Amino acid sequence: MKFVNAIPFPYAVTGLSTLVGQVLSIDEWADAAQIPQRSGGGVMSGELVERILGIAGKSWDPRLFADLGRITDVARDALVSADLQPHDVDAMIVVTCSPYEVMLDQDTFRLARELGLPDHVVPVQIGAGCAGLARAAALAARVDASNVLVVTYNAPSRVTGDLDGGVNPLYRHNDVHPLGRSLWASAGIFSDGAAALVFTRHTDSPGLVLYSRDSQAFGDEPGFADPLIHYLGGGAVHPTGTPGAAELACYGMNGPQVKRYYTKGMMLNHAALDTALPGYVDRVKRIYTHQASPALVQEFARLADLPDGKAPTNARRFGNLVSASTAKMLHDDLYQGDITDGDLVCASVVGAGPERGAYILPVHIAKVIEPGGFVPVAG
Repeated sequence: MKFVNAIPFPYAVTGLSTLVGQVLSIDEWADAAQIPQRSGGGVMSGELVERILGIAGKSWDPRLFADLGRITDVARDALVSADLQPHDVDAMIVVTCSPYEVMLDQDTFRLARELGLPDHVVPVQIGAGCAGLARAAALAARVDASNVLVVTYNAPSRVTGDLDGGVNPLYRHNDVHPLGRSLWASAGIFSDGAAALVFTRHTDSPGLVLYSRDSQAFGDEPGFADPLIHYLGGGAVHPTGTPGAAELACYGMNGPQVKRYYTKGMMLNHAALDTALPGYVDRVKRIYTHQASPALVQEFARLADLPDGKAPTNARRFGNLVSASTAKMLHDDLYQGDITDGDLVCASVVGAGPERGAYILPVHIAKVIEPGGFVPVAG
């Protein structure tokens, strides 16, 4: 089996902050969403949505995530957690697939300005979804920086929903988008979340990182060509205002290809990590896997023969928090005392692009702050 090699990642996680929104039960979300049933008429019940998607609750809060202000607070809290000042940051990487302003990376410019970062810090914005933190880590490994601030956020409720808690009509009825019949599932599975991490250079760190786009080779197969998420409108090919552009500017998830890529991509990550650090499963305290869906997470744990408790999950509780999902699990473990200073942790993710990657890092958090957000109503 062919796979990309891991490279040294001479950092430790020294700061962390996360935020989720109000967590609705799937019944509450379904009542507000009013997703039409494709057969038999009527709308989908929470029971049906849960049976299809496997989630019991969702972080869904369009008012909390109304603007970049909350994201700035998350980033500022991560610096407090790391006991750093803005002038200590010499690299910042922002990861999002739902920016508040789409032109010229203005989200990142605004964040740098509001945080008070020095003007010589280059604003780097990565348009990425579920595997964005792996891409950011791979980039940080190649940057000569002392303290890297990574900020990641996505607000599906702002993009696929409305302020009343419902779902955008284009995700309920769409005859233009090639994945129009299943667009509701994007609104259903993806949830609001934000996180910020500080990576501080430690020359003796045992850290590792790997990254692959899988466009030339996918294991022992030809390259993987499907982007997994199809968002076709709003650019130069289908500019805003032209016929069908609005309908095409919806996040369409190719379910069968997501399932295929997740399962094999995660196993390729697993094999590469075990080659780079033999017995890594036993050497790390936790393996935080991307939370695409409860069923896919469980299937990977089974195929990789992971011990019980080694790979926690939050997909059933929160839905898919996109790139913030692994950071949220780490933050919760830190706050509960399940991860302590010096522990090695692993994050392994796959996502649209397609892309995948993983990293192993020691944890040296200066100050563990309370995770942000609302107490979930769904278990």
